[in-house]
Amino acid sequence: MSQASGTYHHGDLRAACLRAARELLEEDGSSGLSLRAVARRAGVSATAPYRHYADRDALVSAVAAEGYRELAGHLAAAHPSPTTPDELAAVADAYVRFALGHPALFRVMFAEPCDPTSEERVRATAVISEYVRDIVRNAFPGTDPDALSTTVWALVHGLAFLHLDGKLDTSSPQVVTAQVRAAVHALFAVAAAPPRPAG
Repeated sequence: MSQASGTYHHGDLRAACLRAARELLEEDGSSGLSLRAVARRAGVSATAPYRHYADRDALVSAVAAEGYRELAGHLAAAHPSPTTPDELAAVADAYVRFALGHPALFRVMFAEPCDPTSEERVRATAVISEYVRDIVRNAFPGTDPDALSTTVWALVHGLAFLHLDGKLDTSSPQVVTAQVRAAVHALFAVAAAPPRPAG
C-alpha cells in the first residue's frame, strides 16, 4: 500500500491503528470507535487491524494502556515523589488537567469495557497504582498504604470526573486548580487531625 492511500506503511500497522483510534475518539467519542472505522481512518483493509487486535475490546485496551502511560508521565512530571500538601495538589491538578485535556481518552481508560486479559493494560495501570501507593507511604507515614491509596485515588479521580461532567466549575484553569488544591488540603487536614475520643 502506498503512502498516498493512507497513513499506514509497512511495519507501522499497530501504531497507525492506535493513532486512528485516538483521532476517532476525539472526534466522535467511543461510540464511533470500531475496528472497521479504524481501518478506514488508517487507510488499510477492513481486516488489517485484526492482525493486532482480536476485537474492539482488545483495541480499547491498547488505547487505554497508551493513555495510562501518558497519564503516568504527566503525574511524574508534576512531581516524582510528592510529600507535602502543595506537592500532592500539583499532582492532583495534573491528573484533572489530563482528564480535561483528553476527555474521550480518559473516559475510555476508566469507563469503557476493556479486555481483562490484556497484560499491557494491566502493566500500565499498575504503574499508576504503585505511584499512588508511594505517595501515601511518603506523605502519610504510619498509615495503611493500600487503604489510603484507594482514598487518595478516589478523591482525585472523583474530582476529574466531576469536572468532566460539568458538576464543578471549569471556567478557567485557575478555578480548576483552586478547587483541586482545596480538596487535597482538606484531605491532609483530616489525616493530620487527632482522633476524637469515643463517647
